[in-house]
Amino acid sequence: MRVTILGTGAYGLALCKILSENKHDVVMWTAFNEEKNELLETKTSSKLKGFKLDDGVLITTDLKEAVSSSKLIVIAIPTAFVTDVCKELKKYILPRQHLCIASKGIEQGTCLFIHDMIKKQIKTKNIGAISGPSFAVDLVKSVPVGLAVASKSKRTLNIIRAAFVNDHFKLYPTNDIIGIEVCGAVKNIIAIASGMIDGMGYPISTQALLITQSLHDIKELIHALGGSKKTILSFAGFGDILLTCTSEKSRNYSFGKLIGSKASKEEIETYKNTVTVEGLYTLKSIYKLINNKKIDIPTINIIHDIVFNGEEIDRLIEYLMI
Repeated sequence: MRVTILGTGAYGLALCKILSENKHDVVMWTAFNEEKNELLETKTSSKLKGFKLDDGVLITTDLKEAVSSSKLIVIAIPTAFVTDVCKELKKYILPRQHLCIASKGIEQGTCLFIHDMIKKQIKTKNIGAISGPSFAVDLVKSVPVGLAVASKSKRTLNIIRAAFVNDHFKLYPTNDIIGIEVCGAVKNIIAIASGMIDGMGYPISTQALLITQSLHDIKELIHALGGSKKTILSFAGFGDILLTCTSEKSRNYSFGKLIGSKASKEEIETYKNTVTVEGLYTLKSIYKLINNKKIDIPTINIIHDIVFNGEEIDRLIEYLMI
């Protein structure tokens, strides 16, 4: 199978390794010549330690060339760029081609999740999403991992599973793409809060309190947005939340820990300016979304007030003990 990955970030590179292991013809697209040249010249990337580019992988900055003849197109670019890339992609994509979302997040301003961003630009029902507990640095080590794959199309589900599944990469199918995307986005917000609790000096028992309460809140958010409550118990739900909210490999967790430890404003700003903290952008959009739709999700409201409005961090602990 010919598979195209849009984006040469750490996660896209990790997925490239899996596809190469599975003997597919892989094409990677980047908008940046310097990224293309680094991959072609060194067969490695500064973005992902341990990654080695297979000789058979094609790297291109030409989007038309990238998607030509591919059965599956994987979206692995930052959420902020999805709309612009899809505006260009719709010139070349064919009805028989399938899309797989590997990015996580919600668009600033519109508050659209990625599958809705794509559908706004491209008329297709062949859209799926993968999400679950998996750091890119772990994927390149070929350790056993399990993710959820969601699509309304059984054909798309089967194609995505045929591309990725092997003896160390498991995909559990569902049709709840809304629930999968909500979990994938919101877990970064909860990771910030979990980092705060660590930074405040509380043990993992208190983090478990936060995670459990958050599971209930996210379940209600999924339901309010039209998804299935049971998705919270999937790889994309509990699995990804558990991983992201207990590991300093998570940039969102590390950011929250800075806040919790009362780091200086300069240190916090430096971290924000040098590291992409996805949960910050997601927090703004999710907060706007739930208020526009009048959905009461206390955990998100409190985290927002602490991060953006200077609310005392102890308020989070007070809420958890109600």
